[in-house]
Amino acid sequence: MNLEGKKVGFIMTGSFCTFKKTIEQLKKIIAEKAEVLPIMSYNAYNLDTKFGKAQDFIDEIENITGNKIIHTIQDSEPIRTKAFN
Repeated sequence: MNLEGKKVGFIMTGSFCTFKKTIEQLKKIIAEKAEVLPIMSYNAYNLDTKFGKAQDFIDEIENITGNKIIHTIQDSEPIRTKAFN
């Protein structure tokens, strides 16, 4: 699949046990030269679990994508408005 130049929304929710594997897939999408907009649910963004600290995942994802994570409804409104108009 050719993702070069495509914009991809990458959403992470509360399946914390899959975060490390999910981040590996995120790296593959970036390697395909897609622009990735990371989005996390409230719990994914805020909760530390036995699988890792939320801030560590946030830092890694933002570093990989070069974009700040959207993690509130208010922050997602411009995207939703643009997508459905």
